[in-house]
Amino acid sequence: MAQLLRMILTVIAGVALGLGATFFTVERGLGFGAVRTGAWTGWPKTGARDADPYARAVLARSGELPLGIAEGLTFVAKGERQGSLFDPRCIYRVSDPLPQARYWTLTATKPDGRLIGNPAKRYGFTSSEILRAADGSFEIVVASQVQPGNWLPVGANEPYLLVLHLFDTAMSATTSQLDRAGMPKITKGACP
Repeated sequence: MAQLLRMILTVIAGVALGLGATFFTVERGLGFGAVRTGAWTGWPKTGARDADPYARAVLARSGELPLGIAEGLTFVAKGERQGSLFDPRCIYRVSDPLPQARYWTLTATKPDGRLIGNPAKRYGFTSSEILRAADGSFEIVVASQVQPGNWLPVGANEPYLLVLHLFDTAMSATTSQLDRAGMPKITKGACP
């Protein structure tokens, strides 16, 4: 009887541990095949037929439609560097360079993927509408208060993510590493 009880407890512990690890992985948006550089994380194979089961679970949970391998790549920044979060009270600057792509968008979203409501009704920027300097460089200011130039408004008390979509990019879907120098720089400014 004691042996049966130990076996049942072992099975229950194994199932709980497996489900807990899966929930943690899906909830955090992790998965196999993630590529990271600085603050940016991307999953190049998410839109592929052979996407890993965790990536599929993340997509099923979020309801997102991923970009196909031939369509482009998506990168997410949760903070100005790995392991930190964006402080919604601070000003952040996103600047050149960008990986080569025919078209790109940069959007600020809530952690659940919804857009951040704001009076300016500005939810992101695209490569075709961005204001550029004479040398072709650009800077996007992400802040809760009005800023001159390319201002991307966010809520004063709401955490947010930055989502970069690269469409028709020369970057390969089999990329296992990114060049840090080729991704947008995120710098933290004043925090009132």
